Amino acid sequence: MKRIEVVAAVILNDNGEIFATQRGYGEYKDYWEFPGGKMEAGESREEALMREIWEELDTEISVDSFIHTIEYDYPTFHLTMHCYFCTVLNGKLELKEHEAARWLSADNLESVAWLPADIEVLPIIARRLYN
Repeated sequence: MKRIEVVAAVILNDNGEIFATQRGYGEYKDYWEFPGGKMEAGESREEALMREIWEELDTEISVDSFIHTIEYDYPTFHLTMHCYFCTVLNGKLELKEHEAARWLSADNLESVAWLPADIEVLPIIARRLYN
């Protein structure tokens, strides 16, 4: 089975909400996810995450803390997704690849149709947001 390793940004704002994006392409079009993407050769996870958010959202972030690594089997590949809490340093989270975005509080994290792997990290995020 094909293996894909990615990094994902759980971007927090001052109100304790997280930034979710809706995919505008591919097999999982219209599902919601945490922005991020694949690491390039020689990049650390944090470097890859900063680059991906710059490319996807024209925004500079700080990678603040590691949340969890999700291992998930999709029908055609195995995904390893490293999730990090992040904050915006500079920029306006301009959508370049996604069709929509929302800020979600801990109470409404499940109000969108998340990708299956992203669903796996929601309880961990909710616990951290409530503490």
